[in-house]
Amino acid sequence: MSVQAEYRQLGKTGLRVSVPILGGMTIGSSEWLPWVLSESESLALLKAAWDNGVNTVDTANVYSNGESERLIAKFMSQNNVRRENMVVMTKINFLVGREPSTFTFAMPNLGDTREFVNLGGLSRTAILSQVDASLERLNTTYIDLLQIHDFDPVTPFEETMRALHDLVQAGKVRYIGACRLKLWQFAAMNEVAEKNGWTTFASIQVEHSLLYRPEELEMFAYCNYKGIGILGFSPLMDGHLARPVGTETNRTKSINGTPYEKPRRACDLEIINRVEELAKKHTWTMSQVALAWSLTKVSSPIVGANNGQRVAQCIPAKKVLSAEEIQYLEQPYIYQAPR
Repeated sequence: MSVQAEYRQLGKTGLRVSVPILGGMTIGSSEWLPWVLSESESLALLKAAWDNGVNTVDTANVYSNGESERLIAKFMSQNNVRRENMVVMTKINFLVGREPSTFTFAMPNLGDTREFVNLGGLSRTAILSQVDASLERLNTTYIDLLQIHDFDPVTPFEETMRALHDLVQAGKVRYIGACRLKLWQFAAMNEVAEKNGWTTFASIQVEHSLLYRPEELEMFAYCNYKGIGILGFSPLMDGHLARPVGTETNRTKSINGTPYEKPRRACDLEIINRVEELAKKHTWTMSQVALAWSLTKVSSPIVGANNGQRVAQCIPAKKVLSAEEIQYLEQPYIYQAPR
């Protein structure tokens, strides 16, 4: 019998999400990034997650330039999954290329071209166009949680928050959230919405793991005070917390020596060793130890598993750490500045 995911409330909203949430960045096309799964592998991963009770997927329009969203829709269609049984989260802001192989992050001036002007960012025009495009790719009439994907330094907060509110009023979006914003940006945008009686953020998505915890210092306190859900991405630090020290994954190998590499410090290696120790003690996977710890801090972690076996290894159902074990895992950590 497969391990079944559990479900948690997202902040003070009534929306419940699976634990864990499946990350959609690995779903799409290897033409976009070499470690992204092919269509058949992506569909198999989504099916394995579904069979294990994981009903929530977090993607973005930019992931494989829309292929991730299209494959989520294809999975639901092929498996007769009722739309209301899935929680679909997507993100908008970055430019979506015309082909899967286009890596728009490496093309900073693309938005100044005639073909792409007004298609990215968080202006009203861009938001409405991007959401309509995502709805078409997802083959759905609504998005459960629409998140702004990073900060737009140009567009006034009032314009962005009003456009997001109008989407909720129109029924195209159920909840709104943000991803990778600094606290002052997130709080200021929320304040604009509150002042005008518009929809406020239900969640924030931040990088968070046993090896990376700067958001705990301020962002978590703000969210807990406001009742805002916290979604943690990279809860296994690109797989470093899922296997013993010295083991590399295809993803970590592909980013070694690049700006995306996340070097491990001496304290990180000690934490990984302690995760391995507790996994052996409880006969859990290392992933389950790391994610059980994450659940003491966030609403739900977002995992980027790339096959069905790893999905099962990432379900911390009924895995609870004692207060002493939590302290033991946290003790070596040295706080660092946010990335």
